[in-house]
Amino acid sequence: MKAAYNGDARKRPVTLTLNVDLVLRAKEVTDNLSWVVEALLSDFVAQKQAQRRVKVKTLATTVAIWNHFNARRGSFAIEHSTL
Repeated sequence: MKAAYNGDARKRPVTLTLNVDLVLRAKEVTDNLSWVVEALLSDFVAQKQAQRRVKVKTLATTVAIWNHFNARRGSFAIEHSTL
């Protein structure tokens, strides 16, 4: 799977607020917590971007269907217009 980010970009320290017990337990199972967090964050970003693409495609399809219906049948609002 292609990375959802530029893996060659420079790294910089960031401040996160994490549960101390969870960090200690994570450090027991990995030597490189930064890499683990980066990998998990990459997966999270890729998943959210994929969800956003699906949502945009779904909305575009819905609008196209509605516009097609409106072009063939007209607007429901015409029946209820007070003009």
